[in-house]
Amino acid sequence: MTEGLTKAAARNIFYGGSLFFFLLFTALTAHSHWYMVNDSTDKEGLTDSVELGKHVWEENMCINCHSIMGEGAYFAPELGNVWERYGGHDNPEGARMALTAWMRAQPTGAEGRRQMPYFDLSDEEMNALIDFLKWTDSIDDQDWPPHPAG
Repeated sequence: MTEGLTKAAARNIFYGGSLFFFLLFTALTAHSHWYMVNDSTDKEGLTDSVELGKHVWEENMCINCHSIMGEGAYFAPELGNVWERYGGHDNPEGARMALTAWMRAQPTGAEGRRQMPYFDLSDEEMNALIDFLKWTDSIDDQDWPPHPAG
């Protein structure tokens, strides 16, 4: 009996292992996609207004200053839970009015503070952006951010 590994056995281990891990990777990718589409996304709440709000978010490059669910810059507050912070679960209209007033009042001109620039958003764009922020608040973010203030 020969001691050691033959070329044929090494080749079979390589190809068999490569095939196994390729199939495992494919199955995990399919499962992740299935989970995102069926479990973790609020499809019913994903309206045309939310989609427009996402476009407003991207066109005005809000992510260059803010983070949302931990992604983005940390110059300005986290906005993944801004709907909750403004009391949107208890008083949706009050939260919508407060968010609109806050964004329309910028920049405040407070000395020594970081300032949010003024964005000339139409009422439709403003409402769509708030709908997008409300929708992101409904996502299961696994208790992110760690502090409620963002």
